[in-house]
Amino acid sequence: MTPLPLTVIGGYLGAGKTTLINQILSANHGLRIMVLVNDFGSINIDASLLISASQDTLELSNGCVCCTMGADLFLAIGDVLDRKPRPDHIIIEASGIADPARIANVAQAEPELLYSGIVTVVDGLQFDALSRDPLVAAQFKDQIACAQVIAVSKAPLKEDLRQNLSELNQDATILPVDQLGIEQLLMTGQDPTQILQSSHPAYAKWSYSGDRSLGQTELTALLNSRPEPLYRLKGHMRGPDGTGFLVQVVGSSVEVHEIAQPPQTELIGIGLAARLTPETCDEWWAQGARDLAAHQTALQS
Repeated sequence: MTPLPLTVIGGYLGAGKTTLINQILSANHGLRIMVLVNDFGSINIDASLLISASQDTLELSNGCVCCTMGADLFLAIGDVLDRKPRPDHIIIEASGIADPARIANVAQAEPELLYSGIVTVVDGLQFDALSRDPLVAAQFKDQIACAQVIAVSKAPLKEDLRQNLSELNQDATILPVDQLGIEQLLMTGQDPTQILQSSHPAYAKWSYSGDRSLGQTELTALLNSRPEPLYRLKGHMRGPDGTGFLVQVVGSSVEVHEIAQPPQTELIGIGLAARLTPETCDEWWAQGARDLAAHQTALQS
C-alpha cells in the first residue's frame, strides 16, 4: 500500500497555526485531508461545509476531516490509517509548546506513513522578543530550524526578518502565511533522518471554567492586568447582557471580540513555569472578581 504523507504544522504559542488550519479545511483543493488538532476550541468552520460533527470529529463537504488527537498520537494515527476511504494526506497541528520535530518522527516509527515535512508558523510581531528571551529562545529557534517551510504571520516579511530566519534555517522556504499554498503544505520526499530535536523548557498551565461573566470594558481591563508571564490566554467569556466574548491574548497583544453567548466561561492560559504558577493566576482572577464587586457596590451606594 502507498504510504500516507504526513505534514506537521508547528510554531510557538499564538503564532497563527489554527488560522492556517481553518484555511486548509475551508479550501477547495479536492483532496481528502485529515487534520489532527489538540482541540476544536478555535476551529471556525463555515456551517455550509459541515456534513456531520461529533465530540471529536468534523466531516466536511470538501473531503476534509478534522479530528482531535487525544492523549495518544500513535492511537490517533492508527485510527486514521484504518479509515475507509483512507485520506490523501495527514496534517498534524502541534501545540505551541510541542516539539514539531518529535511529532514528525512518528513517520519514522510507522511504516505506512511518509514524512512530508514541517511547516513552522512564525509571528513576525513577536520574533524579536521570543528570539531574545533566555528561557524561550532555544525552543523557539529550534521550531524554526527543523522546518522545511517557514510561514510568517501578523507582520510583513521585511528583509531583516527574512535574513534573521535564514540564519536560523538556510534551507527552508520562507514566505508570508497568506502566500502559503497547498503545494507548499503537501511536501513530499523529505528525509526524516534530518529531523531535529528541540529544546523544551517547562510550562505552567492555568484554566477556568464556570459561570462568571464580565462586560467588554471590565474584561479588557482584567486581561491587561494579568500576570506578565501569562504569555498565552484564549477562550470564551460570558457577558452580562447575553453577548459573549472571544478572548485571544499573545504576549502584549490582547484581543476581545463579541460572539454569541457561550454556555459557560472557559479560559486556558500558559506561561513558563520558571516565571508563572497557577496560584498566581488564581489570585489574579480572584482579585478581578473582588475589584468588580467593589466597583459595583460603589456604584450602588
